[in-house]
Amino acid sequence: MAHPRISAQLPPDIDPTKAPVAFGRRGLPKLNEELQHPELLTRQRALMALCDLVHDPENAYQAIGLGFLDNLKNLLLDEDETVRQKTTEVLYIMATHSIGRTNFLEHGVIPALAQLLDDPVDICRWNMHYALKLLSETPTGQLNYYTKM
Repeated sequence: MAHPRISAQLPPDIDPTKAPVAFGRRGLPKLNEELQHPELLTRQRALMALCDLVHDPENAYQAIGLGFLDNLKNLLLDEDETVRQKTTEVLYIMATHSIGRTNFLEHGVIPALAQLLDDPVDICRWNMHYALKLLSETPTGQLNYYTKM
């Protein structure tokens, strides 16, 4: 006779560091809520999932429209180094898109990033410098066009 046995191990295709993401229009708003959650693990998982999603310019555009930049600016000052690291990673990925660069200028992300110049974590400083490098490559014509609107 066979006996059911339940393993204590997670299935090999499940990553415990990533948050389950809702589908469709509800995915990014749910992540935005989780970025503000008081529990550290929830914020870390939301940032891990967001790092994967913002590679797509469409998701980056939607995230900016939902107000992610203000939440990410607040997370730059988090006491947890993993949260700061993943936040700077999300920001530099967003800075690779033109919509991200222009909205960084409109939402004042540069002064928030500059607060990490003396961060004790090397990868946070590297991500911050890379995001600022990408921002510095914004053509002035494009910058002037968006600031006049």
